[in-house]
Amino acid sequence: MYSANHQYGRSKQQIKTNMKLRKIAFITLCLVTCFLSCNKDDDGETIEPVPVRDRAEQQVADKAVLLDYLATHYYNSSAFEAIEHPTIKDIVITKLPEGTTTAPDGNTLLKDATNLETISINFADIEYEYYLLKLKQGTGTESPEFADNVLIVHEGRYVSNTVFDSAINPITFDLTGEMPGWGKVFPLFNVSKDFIENTDGTVSFRGQGIGVMFLPSGLAYFASPPFGSTIPQYSPLIYKFELLQTTQNDHDNDGIPSYLEDVDGDGNLFDENTDNDLEINGFTPKFNFVDSDDDGDGILTINEDIDGDGDPTNDIGKNGIPKYLDPEETESKLNK
Repeated sequence: MYSANHQYGRSKQQIKTNMKLRKIAFITLCLVTCFLSCNKDDDGETIEPVPVRDRAEQQVADKAVLLDYLATHYYNSSAFEAIEHPTIKDIVITKLPEGTTTAPDGNTLLKDATNLETISINFADIEYEYYLLKLKQGTGTESPEFADNVLIVHEGRYVSNTVFDSAINPITFDLTGEMPGWGKVFPLFNVSKDFIENTDGTVSFRGQGIGVMFLPSGLAYFASPPFGSTIPQYSPLIYKFELLQTTQNDHDNDGIPSYLEDVDGDGNLFDENTDNDLEINGFTPKFNFVDSDDDGDGILTINEDIDGDGDPTNDIGKNGIPKYLDPEETESKLNK
């Protein structure tokens, strides 16, 4: 199986260099557009746009906020563990009374929880740290990849504990289109083992993955909350969640699961465009995971699966890289 971390020599380096240059150009254009754009208020006065904050500086501030939250809040650990089939409704997080530093009996201060994990990752060239209360791993056999669909229930809160989002009934999300932190967290859990159909027509899942994620704004929405939402910019966010089911995505139906279209292995599909002609329509790159001809050679990626095993990533060409990423390789299984 082809691995995104294999070294392809000079050909891969050329591809990565081209992608990086295109990424820089695209981001620069977006930032310039953002900074140069200005609006007028109802009185016709020009409103200057607010500059985007520095990610590294914001991460330092968010980390301090989240660490303070973990040190001043506890959850009902004993009561939760006593429930045979718990849900996120059974997780209760409470702020310590002023002047106290110890959780009441039967509860656990978040920072002292043995199942609280501190996870460091690199995203957007910044070292981020987020926190994960891993309550139930999930007893199913599958885990999602960062580009898959997930069926979940969730509840979103600010560090003030105000609820801003809640899905009581299961809802499906494409992790590709959600905040970066979701794509980092959900692959760490297994789905539910099974479910039962209730007499009222609803379904109850059993053995689902359950946790609470504490995300800095850089792994949430940062400067760009969803249009129409009430989420302020630069908000650290807290999500209780249950992972119920997952389905694999192949967004462009090219025979390669979308998560394997992450050629440089950074967990970001939006910096992958390996066409030599840049494949720029206006200023919008046609990223690999939504491109059925990843190298722009006129041969569909699915037809560059020369050995016919359903996996184009292991058909390596003369330049040492998969043929579907090499515009010099124009062999098609249709001609065999």
